[in-house]
Amino acid sequence: MSEEQQAQLALERIYTKDVSFEVPGAQVFTKEWQPELNINLSSAAEKIDPTHYEVSLKVVVEAQNTGETAFLVDVTQSGIFLISDIEDERLPYILGAYCPNILFPFLREAVNDLVTKGSFPQLLLTPINFDAEFEANMQRAQLAAAEGQA
Repeated sequence: MSEEQQAQLALERIYTKDVSFEVPGAQVFTKEWQPELNINLSSAAEKIDPTHYEVSLKVVVEAQNTGETAFLVDVTQSGIFLISDIEDERLPYILGAYCPNILFPFLREAVNDLVTKGSFPQLLLTPINFDAEFEANMQRAQLAAAEGQA
């Protein structure tokens, strides 16, 4: 009698994969703080063996103050996820929304820690609804595919 496989999804490890914090010039500390932020966030997933995936969230934040770069922070937060016996159609959602939702609070904390240790005011990244982002990306892809067939 064969035993039916049960789906498994678990976070096995979370870690900071890459981190960089730069303050190009000390003159930024002598000026009134009125920053303009440029924030770029991306995610990636890589299968590392038959049942494990590395999912990464990367954010690059550049703060400009009076036309000069005040600081540049670059953090990649990653996790190793055990994913087995999951239906193929669910995998994109798990890698593109579920796992990033788990990683984001750790990424947010790492960015804030670096910025405050650089003696700048705290920087709390706005929470992101990765589920909604995933759905929007899927709809855009379906629309683009439909337009390509027309």
